[in-house]
Amino acid sequence: MNLAFRYILILICCFTTTLSYSQQPKKINIEYFGFAVKDSLKGENITTFVRSDQAQIHVIHDGIDMWCDKAIYYQNEDFIEAFSDVVMKQGDSVNMTSNYVEYSGITKLAFAAGDVVLTEPQSVLTTDTLYFDRTKQQAYYETKGKVVRDSSGTITSQVGRYYMNNKKYRFLKDVLLVNPDYTLNTNQLDFYSETGHSYMYGPSTIVGDSSKIYCERGFYDTKNDIGHFIKNSKINYNNREVIGDSLYFDRNRNFASATNNIVVTDTINNSIIKGHYAEVFRDKDSVFITKRALAITVQETDSIYIHADTLMVTGKPEHRITRAFYNAKMYKSDMSGKADSIHADHKTGLTQLINLARFSSTDAFAQKRNPVMWNLGNQMTGDSIHLISNVEKEELDSLKVFNNAFLISKDTIDGGFNQIKGQRLIGLFENNELYNVDIIKNAEIIFYSRDDKDSLIGINKSKSGKINMKFEEGYKIVTLINQVDGEIYPESQFPENARKFRGFNWREEERPKSIDDLFSDDPPLELPIIKGLDEFVPEEEFFDEKMFERMDSAAEKDSDDINKASRNLPKSVKDKKVKRDSVSKQQLLPKPLVNKSNKEN
Repeated sequence: MNLAFRYILILICCFTTTLSYSQQPKKINIEYFGFAVKDSLKGENITTFVRSDQAQIHVIHDGIDMWCDKAIYYQNEDFIEAFSDVVMKQGDSVNMTSNYVEYSGITKLAFAAGDVVLTEPQSVLTTDTLYFDRTKQQAYYETKGKVVRDSSGTITSQVGRYYMNNKKYRFLKDVLLVNPDYTLNTNQLDFYSETGHSYMYGPSTIVGDSSKIYCERGFYDTKNDIGHFIKNSKINYNNREVIGDSLYFDRNRNFASATNNIVVTDTINNSIIKGHYAEVFRDKDSVFITKRALAITVQETDSIYIHADTLMVTGKPEHRITRAFYNAKMYKSDMSGKADSIHADHKTGLTQLINLARFSSTDAFAQKRNPVMWNLGNQMTGDSIHLISNVEKEELDSLKVFNNAFLISKDTIDGGFNQIKGQRLIGLFENNELYNVDIIKNAEIIFYSRDDKDSLIGINKSKSGKINMKFEEGYKIVTLINQVDGEIYPESQFPENARKFRGFNWREEERPKSIDDLFSDDPPLELPIIKGLDEFVPEEEFFDEKMFERMDSAAEKDSDDINKASRNLPKSVKDKKVKRDSVSKQQLLPKPLVNKSNKEN
């Protein structure tokens, strides 16, 4: 019974000893070497290993394999230096080569120097020095590095970090991505090697043969060449600049779209389009824009504004055409207009105000949509209106109203209305002011005739083949031509119900008198909330407190004044650690004794 008890006790002790040993951190193991040398001057626990003629030294530690031509192993510190043709492998995911590596089995931090190449399945990183933290599974450099990925191109940066578990690179400072089709510059780039997705933070540009993109926060898919950009984003191409709160770009389709607070500038034609949703097709030289769409033709003296539910600008830079659909309006300081649709040819200077053909002429809504133009005190309506401008002089040249032409101006004294109607109207401009009007075919007139003292002579109601009206120094000179039939009636003998022609429609309340008036009929604007790209959130530092604590553990076993595990830290990190260690030492110092009696005195 006693022997049996002793036997069980020995087994328990052995099991306990084995369990305790297995929980200890694994030490570096020299699996293979050619020969080993110990130098008593260096220390009893320091061994130099040299390769054989057949194979390199093979080192193993907790999931990594390392090969080199020469190695120095510090047994007490569990620290190794590897020299010449160093190869470090971690499973099938990471392969690193360099001229020199030092590695601590306690901190699990490797420092590689000299022609460092880190290869993972999707990319190859090269740099001068590299830190590899196996605990966090991250690599870090700040001596300028280059990453090559076949489908995405080459990425260089001054500082970089690789997150092995996420297959993610974070490039910082002077980041440059060079692709056969474009070049990307940014302050910070988060790049996922498996998907080719990249996230830009800070001022960033993507420059291609025919486009340039700028943003301060953006996403770009390097595999499919599509991107999403926000925060001060803009795209320049084909002499157009597109600005918006959110931009989408498809390089393969030569397509871009924008959302919220959009401005599209045509630098050749000196025109601007605004709105809150736009689509740009580069191959078709077209821009589609809606949601408070506004087209501006910039001129030296007076710009022209066109607004509609939808705007479309098409054509090559030398021949742009603007089309405005549904409840279109235009405004200029001395002229405004309204129609269902407006068609403006910037090369010829022809602007057409077009009626809706699908509405019946008896439909009250259709009548309200009939094209109308206002110039100073004159209102002109008809089935369609053509406004011709002198493109070189940037001045109005002439006006044509086709079918059911109707000219109305209000008599400023008595409140009546001067009216001329006919089949067609042709007006001429000088210095952007209407100075001559011809009403052609079936012309009729109701006109308040006054003398040079503005006293009313009578009301002229007549018909003729043609009517000419000239505007001179505030006066209107009316001439009836061919087949004149009519007379001037005293005001008292001219009945009220005869003072307006059939089809009379005074539309002054519709007249845009400012840019803001162009939007008076629009429903309340509700802009979508831009989502999809979060702001940059700083991550923990590579050289963090946990790493410093591991270095402290290594220092406890290091007999030298200099801790080998932290001797090759970057200078800024060394300074930080020295400051941190100094604070820790001060906190560990014993507090001075206080004399109680002196304190009471």
